[in-house]
Amino acid sequence: MTFDPGLIPGQDIDNGHLCDIFKCSPQGGMRRSKKTNTLVIISNHVESIYEDRWDSSDVLHYTGMGTEGDQDLNSRQNRTLAESRSNGVDVFLFEVHKPRIYTFRGPVELASDPYAETQPDGRGKPRRVWMFPLRVTGLSGSLRMTEEAFRANEERKAQQAKRLSDEELRLRAELAPSEPGRQHVEATRFTRDPHVAELAKRRAGGYCQLCGGSAPFDDKYGFPYLETHHIVWLSRGGRDSTENTVALCPNCHRRMHVLDSTDDIATLTAAVRPFSGASRSRPV
Repeated sequence: MTFDPGLIPGQDIDNGHLCDIFKCSPQGGMRRSKKTNTLVIISNHVESIYEDRWDSSDVLHYTGMGTEGDQDLNSRQNRTLAESRSNGVDVFLFEVHKPRIYTFRGPVELASDPYAETQPDGRGKPRRVWMFPLRVTGLSGSLRMTEEAFRANEERKAQQAKRLSDEELRLRAELAPSEPGRQHVEATRFTRDPHVAELAKRRAGGYCQLCGGSAPFDDKYGFPYLETHHIVWLSRGGRDSTENTVALCPNCHRRMHVLDSTDDIATLTAAVRPFSGASRSRPV
């Protein structure tokens, strides 16, 4: 590598800053700059039709150029990337997980030779694409994304899938790689007080505090299985307190995180009551 962009792995920049650094075009997923002798690779997980994916070896399988019809390995930047081991061009990777935010991953090199596979094109028709196995070089810990960004990305993909016709959905499902992709996620975990959680379960008396139904089963210790939930989520500044903690059946717990309904929140707020002693949440 001869070009130093002056960026830290994991650093977020906008498109204008990216273009200023590399002296490249503001558009496209493969941006060649002769001024800096670089090729900027952008894996856009928000808007792109391509199926880029990380594998268990931290290799990104990146889809080449061409949105319709079969791709040509010897065309334009596909050829530049395919010959990057010997042509002297420095290759750098960015990922997009949030609109208009480009996360720098670092310099990359071909981990193995490009290979062909079938993916849908921009019209939903099957076509041959070229996949480039790329490995970040000389860097560690640069491939992580936040849990919030990961969940938002998964939700975005799910909503996009819902808008497809039955025919296009079937085609994309049939062409989907059977080996799941991998993504390192950097998560912030809150330490919850076990006494607050246990009191919430005993206070519920074996019944879900949202739907009022009995716990769906007993756990392996013979206790009614309920899950604790913070009425005001900890990620939103809620307290890990008895006044903010309730016990729910798994179905209602998922409902709270999917719907986040103000009516349900009001129901749970009203359901919090003082603990009066023994309940059926402990076997006799």
